[in-house]
Amino acid sequence: MIKKTGILFLLTFAFFAGQSQVLISLLLGDKLNSDKIEFGLDGGINHSQMSGFESSKMLSTFNIGFYFDFKLKNQLYLNTGVLIKSNVGLDNLTPKDISILDTASVYLSGGNYSQKLSYFHVPVALKYRFKNHFYVYAGPQFALRNKAFLIFKGKQNNKEVEIKTDNRDLFTRLEVAAIAGVGYKLRKGTGMNIGVKYFYGLTNIFKDDYFNARNSSLYVYMGIPIGRKKPAE
Repeated sequence: MIKKTGILFLLTFAFFAGQSQVLISLLLGDKLNSDKIEFGLDGGINHSQMSGFESSKMLSTFNIGFYFDFKLKNQLYLNTGVLIKSNVGLDNLTPKDISILDTASVYLSGGNYSQKLSYFHVPVALKYRFKNHFYVYAGPQFALRNKAFLIFKGKQNNKEVEIKTDNRDLFTRLEVAAIAGVGYKLRKGTGMNIGVKYFYGLTNIFKDDYFNARNSSLYVYMGIPIGRKKPAE
């Protein structure tokens, strides 16, 4: 099931990238993907956790957004952008975990609980591209929390059910994290970016020190430059 979902996501992402390339090229012309700026779509799969809980089961979700690489000097770039759809959280919660995330809930057996938080993630990282087309980058990442749900999926009265409890009021709106990654640029340094990155939250995501927890996530991603083609060297 996960493999099929992953293939479907990649096909959808490729289609979306193609449509976006046409639209953005018409709107902005040659302002994107110059010799000083690279713009593109960014998406992939992330496996996240939240510290401080009994469960350590990663929550696997998809993410999508866009990125900019601004050339600063020689092989040094400033990498930024926004992950517009980016969820993190924790899976396979225990009854104790659930009591922290929803004090009014009644534990239901016969299913699985997970906590999902939806963010807009904005990295501000320095990227260094090596001449062999590998690159590394690191820096801070800022996040704005949008939604948060405690989710139960399972069987009740012989029926498959999904119950979402909105618990966003437990969590802060802003988060600061550190991010680092490594990747490779295809087509001799002019094509797609593929790589892995990891972020670790530096701030407590719970309000008023109600509970101390921090987000972390491992991303496997693909970046597709869009806009006009770069002039041949």
